[in-house]
Amino acid sequence: MVESTRKWFNERFTKEAYQQYLQLLNSKHPGAIEFRVAETPIFIPKDFTNKILDACESIVDVITGPHFNELVKNAIPANVTVPNETAYSSFIAFDFGICKNEHGELEPQLIEMQGFPTLFGYQVWQEEVTRKTFSIPNNYSAYLNNFTKESYIQLLKEMIVGNHSTENVILLELFPHQQKTRIDFYCTQDYVGIPIVCLTNLIKEGKELFYEKDGKKIKIKRIYNRIIFDELQQQSEDIRKKGELLFEELNVEWVPHPNWFYKISKYTIPFIKHPYIPTTYFLNEVTQLPANLQDYVLKPLFSFAGQGVIIDITQKDIEHITDPQNWVLQKKVTYADIIQTPDIPAKAEIRIFYFWKEGVARPVATFNLARLSKGKMIGVRYNKDKEWVGGSLAYFEQ
Repeated sequence: MVESTRKWFNERFTKEAYQQYLQLLNSKHPGAIEFRVAETPIFIPKDFTNKILDACESIVDVITGPHFNELVKNAIPANVTVPNETAYSSFIAFDFGICKNEHGELEPQLIEMQGFPTLFGYQVWQEEVTRKTFSIPNNYSAYLNNFTKESYIQLLKEMIVGNHSTENVILLELFPHQQKTRIDFYCTQDYVGIPIVCLTNLIKEGKELFYEKDGKKIKIKRIYNRIIFDELQQQSEDIRKKGELLFEELNVEWVPHPNWFYKISKYTIPFIKHPYIPTTYFLNEVTQLPANLQDYVLKPLFSFAGQGVIIDITQKDIEHITDPQNWVLQKKVTYADIIQTPDIPAKAEIRIFYFWKEGVARPVATFNLARLSKGKMIGVRYNKDKEWVGGSLAYFEQ
């Protein structure tokens, strides 16, 4: 992205340095990083950062608008609606691919967005290790809006813990120590100080929730929710039965409230018009399919991590869909082979973190993660046996 900085990094890169990087990265919680970590960060020039943030702010304009709840009133499936919804989503993440437009200019294109947490803790550790190992130039920062490691962690802790004691706030997940993202849970616990609790270990008494620690029952007042209900619904009957308590009236605060996972999602994209947001339609509202169907993708509304996406659409694919109201037809974006590596260039995707503190009019951009790919899509299964791919972060030119 920044040619001179990319050249500087690649010329100094050695496999030995990469191995040292991985060793240090894994030293905090050995064995907890199960995904591939890329050999390099991404260096983003100022003008491209401004383009990404301009697109993000246009989405925030819609989310904070007076008619947003009316627009997304049908976004939440009835079987996963949680009571006591909050007025906003504490956390939002925007995913952008680095693409080329018809003029050959680099531009971001929105891929996904979610009113849900992501690797908020782990990225702090990765940034620290990346800077230490590779001596990142001082005129680059992975943080946005002048945040630093210290101010970012302080805000993250304030938002997750709220006005409670850390022992009364839990990170809730389904089998957290088996999840591929568990490194983030452990880092969050390091920085924020809250316990990690599995759904199966919740104790419900009336409207109150508890968990046990050292034989003592501790009341839960606030939940930092990491459960994706799509995953919950794929579990055995006894686990799904246990999960039903989440949909009952409870005397707990949610951060973020689970309903926002659906309200800020693929469902929202058709309502937003911006040059860096691909044209998107609800499939059931398409009266005539575009002649250039090969330039579109089909995405199911209620799935995550790219599951169910149909990239190379045919007429038969559309004919076989029995629930078009649960799908979107989206203009295909073409990732640019832009990150120079020792063999072939890599594609890249950047996720921007937005935090929305209570009492503040708008959420604010804070930090990021990035993913590199040499496959057809971003994701592990498309990048097997490849190098200079995987999880990373972006450094923004200051």
